[in-house]
Amino acid sequence: MKYSGWPTPGELVVGKVEEIEEFGVFVDLQEYEGKQGLIHISEVASGWIKNVRDHVREGQTVVCKVLEVDKGSQQIDLSLKDVNEHQRKETIQRWKNDQKADKWMTIAFGEDVDDATYTAVANELIEVHGGLYEGFEQAAIHGPEALSETDLDEERVDAIVETARENVSVPYVTVTGYVDLVCSSEAGVDAVKEALQAAEGNGEVSEEIDLEVTYVGSPEYRIRVQAPNYKTAESELERSAERASAAIAEFGGSGSFHRERRTDDE
Repeated sequence: MKYSGWPTPGELVVGKVEEIEEFGVFVDLQEYEGKQGLIHISEVASGWIKNVRDHVREGQTVVCKVLEVDKGSQQIDLSLKDVNEHQRKETIQRWKNDQKADKWMTIAFGEDVDDATYTAVANELIEVHGGLYEGFEQAAIHGPEALSETDLDEERVDAIVETARENVSVPYVTVTGYVDLVCSSEAGVDAVKEALQAAEGNGEVSEEIDLEVTYVGSPEYRIRVQAPNYKTAESELERSAERASAAIAEFGGSGSFHRERRTDDE
């Protein structure tokens, strides 16, 4: 989604080089609907410039600083030389994140999502999390709880969370579940030990997964999984519980997996 308004002086914007002239460069602003800016030759690079094409090319994506905006003459003056490498990388990443979030919105609410729905949802995510991308990212990590402070109805919350968990890659996600391990045979203690080792993966869990099993209170054990994304974490959590249940079943015991803690607080 592109903004319908105007950029402000001092703002960093993403543009695509459309046309190169001897006096400067015309740039289509990628974040603003129907807006084009001009980088005067003096703002392309520091020092004397013999040929503008030595510094930019048609079709190139650039990050510029907005110098002046004249709405009356529909003119936006830009600078390329006033943007350092850190600012360029940060702005490009933000722009890419915005594009991803825009795609997630269409996945969640359909390709033909109307402007009113899009704006209503976007405003809520921006208000609570500071941006669309950040809203989806938090939904992927924390689920519906991340959207509890918004005014979105349950249907929209579910659509966002489902889309986020299917599409958003976050630095890590932590999920927790519990498994009850019961074995009344003489080998009960050994059975539980075997089951816990199985739950931890017997050393075969992927290096990208951090899996920990801890005692909560008989017969309950907590399984904590940290993984790069929600789907992986959830799958590994369930597999851990299944391994424990299968291991203790070999001793005549049983294991049951549940998401909420059942024993009293420690």
